Amino acid sequence: MSDQNPSEGRPVDDFTGIETTGHVWDGIRELDNPLPRWWQWIFWGTVVWSIGYWIVYPAWPLISSHTTGMFGYSSRAEVARDIADAQERQKVHLDKLKDASLEQIRTDAGLREFALAGGRSAFNVNCSQCHGSGAQGFIGYPNLNDDEWIWGGTLDAISHTITHGIRNADSDEAHQSDMPAFGRDELLDKAQIGDVADYVLMISGQSGDGAAAQRGKPLYEENCAACHGDAGEGNAELGAPALNNGIWLYGGDRQAIVDTITNSRAGVMPAWGKILDDVTVKKLAIYVHSLGGGK
Repeated sequence: MSDQNPSEGRPVDDFTGIETTGHVWDGIRELDNPLPRWWQWIFWGTVVWSIGYWIVYPAWPLISSHTTGMFGYSSRAEVARDIADAQERQKVHLDKLKDASLEQIRTDAGLREFALAGGRSAFNVNCSQCHGSGAQGFIGYPNLNDDEWIWGGTLDAISHTITHGIRNADSDEAHQSDMPAFGRDELLDKAQIGDVADYVLMISGQSGDGAAAQRGKPLYEENCAACHGDAGEGNAELGAPALNNGIWLYGGDRQAIVDTITNSRAGVMPAWGKILDDVTVKKLAIYVHSLGGGK
């Protein structure tokens, strides 16, 4: 309940004695209770502050730019200065990396430490999306931590792979290899492919159908050994992976092997030498070589 204020015609709340605004919602009346004085001062202070900010700092967008403010401050320019300062401090090391060979970088403790730090950053930005943040790889993307290298694991081989990539149209020196699609191209029938798969299982130390593996051995020797080796040891010059261990790029179970023989594989890697500068490529080569599998 509330009483009517005779002077203004607005109800007065019985409990608080404060006039109401006259607004009623679901039987609830809104008190005409002014904001605390301290809150109003803060509010108007922020208004004054904002006007000063608009004058002093960049604030208002224009058609093609923005107001620069009396101070002419720019966070973008500040970041650019920080980057330029960092590059200037690094210049002496970058110049040394530019002139040094990969082996000289690897054997010079200071240069190696600098290259590893830069290589780690470059790897996270450019390579981790495919090879993983820990370089552990995924199906179709090689693990860079082990000592199994499809195209070679020396510093020079790693640098060449990074620079020119694999099966791309960007570099004339990109690694190229072309495994036949034995099933899709009808070079082998389904039963023969299964026999070869069982033989590959056997030479990789896995269990399979022994009789099928024996049938698959001459098929392997005739169709696969020229690239993968008589014992499945692989050939880095041809980009032919080893088949006699437990390291598999596309999976080592029987079905995965059958799929590979049937349809072939043809992964592509960019020519990073067309994207990154020479010093960054050197850093990456040193970093990847250091992960544990470099030869």
